[in-house]
Amino acid sequence: MSDLKAFAAEVREWLEANCPEEMRTPITGDKDICWGGRDFTFQSEAQKVWMERMAAKGWTVPTWPKQYGGAGLSRAEEMVIKKEMKRIGARSPLDSFGIWMLGPALLKFGTEEQKLEHLPPVARGEIRWCQGYSEPGAGSDLASLKAKCEDHADHWLVNGQKVWTSYADVADWIFVLVRTDQNASKHNGISFILVDMASTGVSTKPIKLISGNSPFCETFFDDVKVPKDYGPDISSVVGEVNRGWDVAKYLLTHEREMIGAGGGGMLDSRGPGEIAASAIGLGEDGRLDDPILRGKIAQTEIDGWAFLLTMERMKDEAKAGQNAGIGAKSSMLKYYGTELNKRRYEVLMDVAGSDGLEWEGERSRNGDLAKSWLRTKANSIEGGTSEVQLNIISKRILELPDA
Repeated sequence: MSDLKAFAAEVREWLEANCPEEMRTPITGDKDICWGGRDFTFQSEAQKVWMERMAAKGWTVPTWPKQYGGAGLSRAEEMVIKKEMKRIGARSPLDSFGIWMLGPALLKFGTEEQKLEHLPPVARGEIRWCQGYSEPGAGSDLASLKAKCEDHADHWLVNGQKVWTSYADVADWIFVLVRTDQNASKHNGISFILVDMASTGVSTKPIKLISGNSPFCETFFDDVKVPKDYGPDISSVVGEVNRGWDVAKYLLTHEREMIGAGGGGMLDSRGPGEIAASAIGLGEDGRLDDPILRGKIAQTEIDGWAFLLTMERMKDEAKAGQNAGIGAKSSMLKYYGTELNKRRYEVLMDVAGSDGLEWEGERSRNGDLAKSWLRTKANSIEGGTSEVQLNIISKRILELPDA
């Protein structure tokens, strides 16, 4: 404990000296998020400096080994960094599917050469990844995927389509599930490959959502040649050929935890109570005048803290090797986190009243709240529908019989 206290003091001092003041203000929309990538445009010099300083420290991925761009810290030390960042209102320096999903998969299934090739650029925000899983005929039943990958001696030839590919139109690379054995049983014959989005034959088409935004895309592969190796011993396949389902399942646990934890991301880094106090003010007794709204906010914030503690407990259990049922537990986190985030935005819409329905204009930042509220509806679909998660929970955690 004394070591952690000393570390906390070191972190506090470093953050105070290195986190720009501009990066200590609440996030107000997607533009405030640093995604990184080859062509990423920083919104300000402060955003760029903050990401670069944290990356140089290894704190964009604190628990990753140092040779892969991390700091080699413990979970407890990572929590100290998060706590100290929250204390000064510091924004996340880098958000990335490479950090949240591909990174954990490579750390578990990748070769040393693959880790050294792909992980440091992720940690430094140099490469932006997207995920090629769902297809028009393979969503919740992902193992029914049809994207075809043929062996052509020195390269793979990929043909097929993916859908709901988040930010594919701005990503640099994509990790893709493809079928490398057309005759194998459903969950076999699938491989997990890494593809440069600049490859000839890769194209994307944005999908407009009810929110008016287009974070999702259709992604097409037309005779795409994927090298067997990107360099000496750097295979484009993660894990074993035809055993990609093992990698896919492991990655899904991290994706579901990510969606559960963030639910697509909050419009504002402040809690509902702070937003309500700022938007409608407090009474003479220092409380919101509306008791019903106070109750909704209190319940949402209490549930949020309980959920965060549950997530931390499960991460500690996993770190301690208590991995039994971890896949099913991730479904529990995904389901509850999704529903919590939807409730949170319902409360924010209550706070805003009729103003929350404004769709355009400077006052509402072009309808950020309304569009974000609509965006949460997709949380219960992406990463596996809520119905699928409930089925997994009932069978693998509650051990209920089939209907």
